[in-house]
Amino acid sequence: MNVISVVTPVHADAVRFLPEAYASLLAQELPEGWSWEWCVQEDGAGVGAAVRLPTDDGRIRISASRAGGPHVARTMAFARSAGSYVKTLDADDRLTPGALARDVAVLREHPSVGWTTSRVVDLLEDGSTVSFEGSDPHPGRLRRGSAFRFWKERRRPQVHPATLCVRRSLMALLGGWMALPASGDTGLLMGLDSLADGWFIGETGLLYRKHGGQITAHPDHTGGTEWEARMSLIRERAEALRMWTGTEALVRSGTAAFTPLSRIPDQDSPGMRRSALRER
Repeated sequence: MNVISVVTPVHADAVRFLPEAYASLLAQELPEGWSWEWCVQEDGAGVGAAVRLPTDDGRIRISASRAGGPHVARTMAFARSAGSYVKTLDADDRLTPGALARDVAVLREHPSVGWTTSRVVDLLEDGSTVSFEGSDPHPGRLRRGSAFRFWKERRRPQVHPATLCVRRSLMALLGGWMALPASGDTGLLMGLDSLADGWFIGETGLLYRKHGGQITAHPDHTGGTEWEARMSLIRERAEALRMWTGTEALVRSGTAAFTPLSRIPDQDSPGMRRSALRER
């Protein structure tokens, strides 16, 4: 059985939303021969995820780690996972029907694509939704480096990292999410973009809940010295990855091409593959 691992960090303020996230997983229909597992990671002790979820669904795997923020918790969930694809789902968000099947279809049909994202709509506290179609890229392939260029110019990602689905070996190569108090998922997105092409799925894949308890509501999230430090490190790492994998040399010379890091069969066991330089 092929497995897609859904990883979810949860803290005390968001644990009440877990049943809705679970319901959105139950609504997923996957291709024959595929299943999902849900790795829920409590960020600190006493969060209480187990009392919010059924005990008779063997696909749910709950664990706890020392409090380190959502991105550390995501990486710990990834460490416990077993799937060939790794899908992020925050505790307070909901997948739309068909979201996982669309991720699986793209990664199976396009071996050179390392990761996917999809359209998002905001879910407001009154139950209404707000969409942002005008800022989405065209559905289809996102060329390596394009997400970084957009982010560097505008200081916001063009696609939402809360919808990422990633080949396991590529996630392992980057070590999971950046260990930042916020924006670690943006850091992961920029890292993925430095190493492999992505794919934007035009159908809505996520209802992104807006509420006062989320870390993006914190005043330091969008400005100040912490924000500057986070953005600086995200940029520095992305540029270093481009340099060390040869992307910058490719852009300057136009004389070499790389075998994508993500070109791995679906049935491969988890592990890393080295990028091979192929002279034209």
